[in-house]
Formats: sequence, C-alpha cells, structure tokens
Amino acid sequence: MQFLQFGCGNMGGAMLAGWLAGGFDPAAFTVIDPYLDTAPEGVALLKAAPEQGGPVDVVLLGFKPQQLPASAPAIVPFVGQNTLVLSVLAGVDLATLKATFPAAGAVVRVMPNLSAALGKSPIALCGDATGAFRDTTDALMAPLGQSEWLDDEAIMDLMTALAGSGPAFVYRFIDALATGATALGLPRAQADRLALAMVEGAAALAAASPHAPAELARRVASPGGTTQAGLDVLDADGRINALAEDTLRAARDRSIAMMAEAKARAAAG
Repeated sequence: MQFLQFGCGNMGGAMLAGWLAGGFDPAAFTVIDPYLDTAPEGVALLKAAPEQGGPVDVVLLGFKPQQLPASAPAIVPFVGQNTLVLSVLAGVDLATLKATFPAAGAVVRVMPNLSAALGKSPIALCGDATGAFRDTTDALMAPLGQSEWLDDEAIMDLMTALAGSGPAFVYRFIDALATGATALGLPRAQADRLALAMVEGAAALAAASPHAPAELARRVASPGGTTQAGLDVLDADGRINALAEDTLRAARDRSIAMMAEAKARAAAG
C-alpha cells in the first residue's frame, strides 16, 4: 500500500500514531508537511509533494480546510481511479471533494478525534466507497477506534460536533469539576488528579457495562443520598441536557458555516 498523508498536525498525527500502533508498516506512509520537523521512525517525511509520481493507493487530506484550494494542484497528480481519498477537512463536503479530485476511485469523509492515537476514537464515515474501497476504509479505521458509516452526509456536521469536538467538551467538564472542588477546599493539584481518575474510571465502566449511561447514573444514586443531591442540581429544569444540546448545536452550526465558506472559496477560485 502506498499512502500519502498531506498534513500531519494534531489530528493527522493522532491517526498516524494509531495506524503504526496497530501494526501498519511505517514504510507504506509518506507524510507531506512543510511545518513538521520529524516523523515517526520509518515514515518518510517531505516538505512538499514530489514533482514526479503517479496515483497512489490512499491519500489523506489532513490540513486545514481553508487550505484545500491552494493545496489541491499538488495533490491531484497522486489521485487516480484506484485511489481512495480520505478527508478529515471539517466543513468540506463530498461534492467539493469530488469536484476537486474527479479522478478518485472513492472519496470518504472521516471524522475522528485525537483518541485515534490510542485506538479509542469514535469515527464517523461518509462517502461513495464500495467494494474494495470500503474494505480498505474499514481496515484503516479499525486500529483507530469504533467507526460508523452515515447514510446522510448532513449528519456529518453533528458528528463533527459530537465525535470531533466532543473531547474538548469533556475536558472542560473535568476542569469544571476540579475547579468546583478547589473552590470548596480541595488543593488544585489533588482536585485535578481525582477528577481525571474519576472520569477515566467512569468512562471505562460505562463502556464495559450493558446498561445505558442514564441507568448507570440511576444505579449510583440512592434516594435522598449525596449523589442524588448533586444530580438534582444538574437535572433542575433540564439544564444539563439543554446545555449539552446548545453546545452541540453551536459546534454543528459552525461546521455548516465552514462548509458554506469552503464552497464560496471554491467558487471564487
């Protein structure tokens, strides 16, 4: 397999780490990134796309969405009828990608998060991959986490908010728990350690449990007990659900706006 990865920032780097940890041959990967100083051992690193060369098996678009118009001319020579194009460009839809790379055998939008480095990422997939292309996509996603194919591309904006941006929201909640504990008297460093350990354990238990998170919360709480007292605050007037919905809506709507901006740039270019 010949794999060209254009851009290796936080997300691209996490995916590459997941692939290598999953046993993929480093020699199959070439990273093209003008800002990257080093690459994992065995992975080729170039500052710019080679001037010579033909279509490869897989191309990953891992740069900033707004860089697509300027970056595309250097990528097009490496995309052919047997090439699978994977895009993690938030807000860049399939129509734009297919118009940019019309020779591609298949184009798939991929929405993971940084947990891909640990093989723990939720991954949303949407695209026209069938047959061998779909098998290749599934094989590439397997070491990164749990992947889900979406029939409706419009849902990708919501998946961007949930799967892509979601970790930041969880980190903010962990920080809020530690900040609250500190305000009530716990030393900050200790509050940070305990809040993180608590969330790590709770997430692991939820992943292993046959029960839904809402049921797990009910099982932890005893009527009139300490847990129920805290849940009553979170649940008052449905505010925790409203906060989560508003948070996801804002992120989803920004993804939709980015798509409109990408189309406008493509039209202007």
